[in-house]
Amino acid sequence: MRKLQDVGRDCSSWSLPIGEASFPAPFSTEPEFNAPVHGTWNIVHMGMQVPEAHQIYVCAINCMRGVVLTAAEMNASDRFSCVLLEEKDLLHGTVEEITIQGVIDVIRRLPKHPPMVLLYTVCLHHFLGSDLDYIYRSLAQAFPDIFFARCYMDPIMRKSGLTPEQKTRKGMFDALQPLPAKAGTVTLLGSDLPLDSNCDLITMLEKNGGCLRQIQDCKTYEDYLTLAEGEVFVSTYPTGKYGAEETAKRLGRPHLYLPACFGYDEISGHLNALSDAMGIPPFDTTEQITACEAALSRARDAIGDTPVSIDYTFHPRPLGLARLLLEHGFNVETVYLDAISFEERSDFLWLQEHTPELRLTATARVELRVQPRNRPGLALGQKAAWFTGTTHFVNLVQGGGLYGFDGICQLAHLMEQAMLEEKDTEDLVIRKGLGCESCI
Repeated sequence: MRKLQDVGRDCSSWSLPIGEASFPAPFSTEPEFNAPVHGTWNIVHMGMQVPEAHQIYVCAINCMRGVVLTAAEMNASDRFSCVLLEEKDLLHGTVEEITIQGVIDVIRRLPKHPPMVLLYTVCLHHFLGSDLDYIYRSLAQAFPDIFFARCYMDPIMRKSGLTPEQKTRKGMFDALQPLPAKAGTVTLLGSDLPLDSNCDLITMLEKNGGCLRQIQDCKTYEDYLTLAEGEVFVSTYPTGKYGAEETAKRLGRPHLYLPACFGYDEISGHLNALSDAMGIPPFDTTEQITACEAALSRARDAIGDTPVSIDYTFHPRPLGLARLLLEHGFNVETVYLDAISFEERSDFLWLQEHTPELRLTATARVELRVQPRNRPGLALGQKAAWFTGTTHFVNLVQGGGLYGFDGICQLAHLMEQAMLEEKDTEDLVIRKGLGCESCI
């Protein structure tokens, strides 16, 4: 096996064949371009999943625009508040007190006390060395009936340490307190979109008298707290793993990371790991693999040699998806990504060996701002659709709740549909948080 660090040392290009790419960073870090594609979820969308919870952001006014608009665009302004920090607060060393008194004032103005407040501190709190323990302790004393979740809007940490998304998810789960385990119940944490009800994981549990609980099932805050009844905790989305793992450890429950993927052996391994943990019969994959092969064959016949592009917002395993499609005869030309997950190292190496001409193209390099967007084809993901300019694309983000063998079958069907139906790409991709209510 080739040494990963020896592959493609020149990262200056914004697009290159995978055979020349470095792992895990095929492109150098430069001033960034942000394409007008907003279907993925941000920390506001994530926090709104907790029923009856209220979000409070403490920050300077210039940084509030995005989060304020997100709450407004999803018709949730009544569950969102701000406390503004001004320059004098920094100079006078009063940030802790402004934070505490500002949050107290917000809560007193609400029609009723929410059961949970997701309190987002920001970069300024880090820069000034604010005593966050003191802030949260003071608020808990002022409102003992409210759980204050520690959340962060600190994009300075986006590329080092835990991301705001990871910390927000953990903060949401910290409210879960020990409850007796409910036999046969699996709790899934950390996914923004619910798993499809027909996916293999849910089917396997239900066939054996069990069930899967997700945050999307919860209508009230009391419902949310019952997620702690899970006999086994599971996460399937990469940025949800940390919070789910820490929560399971705190509650004394086993945790399994079973990421959505496209390799038949890996899918089977995940399902069997859960069956072992739950003490139920192992999953028989024979029929499911046969169904996948048939669905992919039909899609390949319908799509033919149409160029296919994939982007990282479509699924956290874009290279695994490219490999699956290439192995089944699809004409995958480009994968849009800015970095490669360590979970995809084996797929990266396979693609380098078997399809070295497959192109990797950045999404954040400034050169992309002026590149032509006139390459018709089939796109999997909003960024791939926007960069190519195609009107034929599968409009999903973050995996779309598709999982396992059934997810592959559904994806093949969605690809066929996308070839037959045109979409208004420019209109769809600007809408924030695909799957959330939007007033745009």
